[in-house]
This record gives sequence, C-alpha cells and structure tokens, in this order.
Amino acid sequence: MNQTFEPALPDMVRGGKAACKPRTIRVAIVDDDDATRTELAGLISADESCRVVRNCPDAESALNDLPRFSPDVVLLDINLPGMDGIECLRRLKAQSPVLQVIIFTACEDQSRLLDSLMRGASGCLSKRTTPERLLAAIHEAYEGGAPMSPEISRYVLQQLRQNNGAPHETIKLTPREHEILDQLSKGFRYKEIVANLGISFGTLHSYISKVYEKLHVHSRTEAVVKYLNL
Repeated sequence: MNQTFEPALPDMVRGGKAACKPRTIRVAIVDDDDATRTELAGLISADESCRVVRNCPDAESALNDLPRFSPDVVLLDINLPGMDGIECLRRLKAQSPVLQVIIFTACEDQSRLLDSLMRGASGCLSKRTTPERLLAAIHEAYEGGAPMSPEISRYVLQQLRQNNGAPHETIKLTPREHEILDQLSKGFRYKEIVANLGISFGTLHSYISKVYEKLHVHSRTEAVVKYLNL
C-alpha cells in the first residue's frame, strides 16, 4: 500500500519566510515488502537531515509517483513484482539523470548488481547493511559518492582488472574533463572535487553532464570504468 507524503516544497521557504537551515535530503523507498518499507521509513525519518517523501511497493507506482515528489535519493530493491528493479532504475534515470539511486537488496547475484551500476545506480548495498551504514550511504550518495557493500566493491574491481585488455575507444576529452574523471576515479565526493579544483557545484555538474554524454554513460561507476579503460 502506498504511503502518501506532501509534494516537494523549497526547504528554504516556509509560509513566505526564509528559513535558515540545511537542505533536507528527500528520500524515496521502492520495495515490495511492507515490513521493510515501514522499517526503512522509520529509520530514515529518525535522521533530522532526511525526510521520506514517497514509499512505493513496485516499479510501476515508483515511475508514476516519484517525478511529482522530487526525491534526491531512492532506495531501490531489484526483486520487484512485475517490472524488476533494474528496468525501473533505467527508466528513473531516463526521467531524471541527476537522481541518486542506491540499490538496496537481498539479491546476491553480483552480475545483476554490476549491471545496475552500469545502468546508473549510485551504489549497491546488501539488506544486511547496518542502519548506521545505510544512513551514511544516503548522505554519501547525495554528496556524490558511490556507496557499496565490500563484497560488491571487490567484484567491481575484479571486473575492471579483467577488462583492462579490452579494446580502447578513442574519445576526445578536454584537460578539465580528464581532471574531473580522475577525481571521480579516486573516490572523491562532489564537494571534495569542487574544493580540489576550485570550481562551483554548477560548473562541476555541467562538466559531468558533458563527460557522461561523450562517454555514452549514465552513472559515475560506468564513467569511471570506461575512463580507466581509455
């Protein structure tokens, strides 16, 4: 059963008056298990810097509802009834390329998890992840990081090593675009890249959009994989 929350409103304006407080991270949950959604909503709502704006039991309702509620971060299960989570991810990213999606699942098929990263997921976490780590991952994804469970990280690294011998594609990147990709490949978050390169967040997002377009990718992980093989 869908749980309804109020639509998106600017965090800095309430009742016509400016409110001086940090931006709240708007989170949506997509999981077919009622108990899991209730538990996650309670956990996330207990963090004063986060707010659950939508709670969906399947991919179809997520695709219909999430554009209206403008979440910053989505926790998405892979094993959903009807349309699976990977196809839902692909369509969500087509609707909103800047949306940060964390795969949060009991699925242990690492090839499917890697596929989700290549299709635009910001990170992948096991449902065995501790509450503290999950909350940290939401903040990390929001800030431009790529949170992953250790076993998934190891698998991604193995795939990178295996692909080192793949044919290299000729892609023309500017020196600044190379710098951006180098920072991403070293695991820096967006706020760290901004500070390291002395640029604004708007400029960084503009560069990232151009890089994604040139590399024909949709996520940080996919961009880094391709960059390391150039």
